[in-house]
Amino acid sequence: MVEISSKYPRVVVKLGTSVLTGGSLALDRAHMVELVRQIAHLHKSGCDVVLVSSGAIAAGREHLGFPTLGNNVAAKQMLAAVGQSQLIQSWEQLFNIYGLHVGQILLTRADLEDRERFLNAQDTLKTLLKHRIVPVINENDAVATAEIKVGDNDNLSALAAILADADLLLLLTDQPGLFTADPRSNPDAKLIREVETIDETLRSIAGDSVSGLGTGGMATKLQAADVARRAGIEVVIAAGHHPEVIVGASQGESVGTRFLAHPTPLEARKQWLFAGPKSSGRLTLDAGAVKAICEKGSSLLPAGIMSLDGKFARGTLVTMCDEQGAEVARGISRYGEGDLRQIIGCHSEQICERLQVHYGPVIVHRDDLVLV
Repeated sequence: MVEISSKYPRVVVKLGTSVLTGGSLALDRAHMVELVRQIAHLHKSGCDVVLVSSGAIAAGREHLGFPTLGNNVAAKQMLAAVGQSQLIQSWEQLFNIYGLHVGQILLTRADLEDRERFLNAQDTLKTLLKHRIVPVINENDAVATAEIKVGDNDNLSALAAILADADLLLLLTDQPGLFTADPRSNPDAKLIREVETIDETLRSIAGDSVSGLGTGGMATKLQAADVARRAGIEVVIAAGHHPEVIVGASQGESVGTRFLAHPTPLEARKQWLFAGPKSSGRLTLDAGAVKAICEKGSSLLPAGIMSLDGKFARGTLVTMCDEQGAEVARGISRYGEGDLRQIIGCHSEQICERLQVHYGPVIVHRDDLVLV
């Protein structure tokens, strides 16, 4: 094994179902061995590697002999329950070839929305890395419902990268990267090698998964890339079957599409606010409040709120939008929806007059707010 040196001390590698199956209905263990070889290569060089693995449902379907089942949640949860043990057993056997141990972490959105559980998961992950054990992370599909699922393993990998304080997130898929147009229908489409800013133009050209096996298309990879780069983590989207793709990307080679880390990353708590909790309410702000929040770093006062939607309790995450409906910020509301309806539009000194119990003059403090 030739000695290498990774540009990044800590790397998260996300493997999509299409990469693990090669487009078939079963796990492609020959290719899984090749991926493990590359990860072991990095590991030997001193790099910490976290693996975010899809494929539990595919593994379950294979183990049960490809039964004909409905497309309902219960059937998928059953396949995941069967396949999760098969998948982790496969990873354990393959990493054992190179003398490496693995540790499994199963997560749902509920684990990441709660700050204490988020920190507990972070402690577990970092302890595994400290002892040179390769963490294998997957969404807990056997118990997750639509309401508590992270959504797909692309977004889960971005959260894992934040949990691990990673330097690079490598999203491996069945596509070479992000193109200027859909390469399946446009022969003039060109691979975008480097991205500094994710904007609406970029999102509009992102396609969907066509394998029929996974849940994450290019759009979800852009979401994951945006979350990770806002936390100061570089992101690479590349083809999982490209030769030496894990090693090459980790050495900084031009592989796939590279998203540069944001020059001023969010602090740890705001990374969690941006990536973890699910918004429970929506506040529409007037132009003055939007300017104060976005340009002056101010807290949100009740006078700047024009209307609100949704039901939420004090201490939950809310989305803040401008008058056109565009999201400008997210933050933790110090007032629940019921109290807030009584004080929107009023001056801060009037809160005491309208409410029997109040929690200060601001609705969302700047320390609990992140710009979108």
